[in-house]
Amino acid sequence: MIPAVPAGDRLWKVFSRRGGPFFLIAGPCVIENPRHPAQVAGRLKEITGALGIPLVFKASYDKANRSSLGSYRGPGLERGLDILAEVRARHGVPILTDVHEVAQVEKAAEVADVLQIPAFLCRQTDLVVAAARTGRIVNIKKGQFMAPWDMKGPLEKAAATGNRKVMVTERGFSFGYNNLVVDMRSFPALRALGFPVVFDVTHSVQRPGGLGDRSGGEAHYIDTLAPAGVAAGVHGLFMEVHQNPARALSDGPNSYRLGRLEALLGRLLAVHAATRV
Repeated sequence: MIPAVPAGDRLWKVFSRRGGPFFLIAGPCVIENPRHPAQVAGRLKEITGALGIPLVFKASYDKANRSSLGSYRGPGLERGLDILAEVRARHGVPILTDVHEVAQVEKAAEVADVLQIPAFLCRQTDLVVAAARTGRIVNIKKGQFMAPWDMKGPLEKAAATGNRKVMVTERGFSFGYNNLVVDMRSFPALRALGFPVVFDVTHSVQRPGGLGDRSGGEAHYIDTLAPAGVAAGVHGLFMEVHQNPARALSDGPNSYRLGRLEALLGRLLAVHAATRV
């Protein structure tokens, strides 16, 4: 039996409502050490609280999709979930984390308000269904190989369990070798499927495998793409942030510097207000 997460229903109302401010899913790519997630979560809570932006903290206990065998993956399921539970208790923030295997789902659901299906795994029926059956909110990332309208299948797999608390996230489409592109037409196409739409702006500037043994990225384009996504009417933004992206243990080249986030979010609120007039 998976215990209830008190924030779940309230959180879903934030995700699915229309007319309110966009919500933010943010945090480091991976749990780097026991202290780092709480440090980032504390600062994120300060920033979003001052701006009135609903926050979900994200971090992965294991990054299964790495470029090379020697890449850092995280502390693993048991220790990672303990760390995320500590963040949740200390800062009172909802938690999102990835699940990669059916066997991980129930354990992760004991801590996480939102279970995320990685883009590479969005067509894995058993994983999608298992996540939805927990009753938690499920965020399915659109595969880099998927057209937006093709996400109807994964979303319907989740909803067929009776759990309609499902979101879909755009994170770019493979465009030649080691490159991704975001088609802004994707956002209305995804909205037409009837589920909240999130824009993963930081993974959209990733260069998968672009540095040979690891992925590269073009983080300087985040400042351009994020306002475009908000103007296109997404419900929420997903951003990987770090105090020093150059020293991040995963996805540093496409992470946003935490010290710059407050200014960017202020701009995005202005864009949001202007496009809703």
